Amino acid sequence: MTEAISLVNVVKAYRRGGETVEVLHNLNLSIPEGEFVAIMGPSGSGKSTLLNIIAGIDRANSGAVTVAGHRIDQMSGSELTRWRSANIGFIFQFYNLMPALSAEANVELPLLLLPLSKAERRARVAAALEIVGLSERARHKPSELSGGQQQRVAIARALVSDPPILVCDEPTGDLDRDTATEVLELLRALTLRRGKTIIMVTHDQRAADTATRQLHVDKGQLAKTELAL
Repeated sequence: MTEAISLVNVVKAYRRGGETVEVLHNLNLSIPEGEFVAIMGPSGSGKSTLLNIIAGIDRANSGAVTVAGHRIDQMSGSELTRWRSANIGFIFQFYNLMPALSAEANVELPLLLLPLSKAERRARVAAALEIVGLSERARHKPSELSGGQQQRVAIARALVSDPPILVCDEPTGDLDRDTATEVLELLRALTLRRGKTIIMVTHDQRAADTATRQLHVDKGQLAKTELAL
């Protein structure tokens, strides 16, 4: 099985005042293509830092980071920007939608960085909104949508450039239980039916149970791994 993500002996440390705090300590991780992984752990354990390193938002101090076939730890800042636009879709807890734009305009935003015609952008936006079941809401602004619908727009935005990997930071943290279940079922379907590799940080055990594998991070290292039943 092909690896989507490989981290080898990754170290990440920050300077706080005069002290160096190591957040990730010689961490090793392998995630195959098409897996839905939940990352859990207490606050300060390093799980969000791990997600950011996988997504190319943050850099490790040392170690090898290979994502979607590329050694991103060796890339320049401009190379990383181009790589992210083609390979990573982002889904956040608070949607991060532009309130003045319609759903379709929000979904289109990542495509503005790509060399596509207006017709190509429209076709991709329509396809992404159809995947998340919001074709009929394309012209609605975020204020006219429920929380679950706004998160579906955010998922469509993450999908619109067809990246192989989706990174999710507490994607159900601001949703009620029933709506969260719908969003998690959609994410699982994206893995099963479309082969997306999904990495999700969550504090919610019910959300983690949706994933095919759960990783527990503690004190900068993987404490244990659990497979879904």
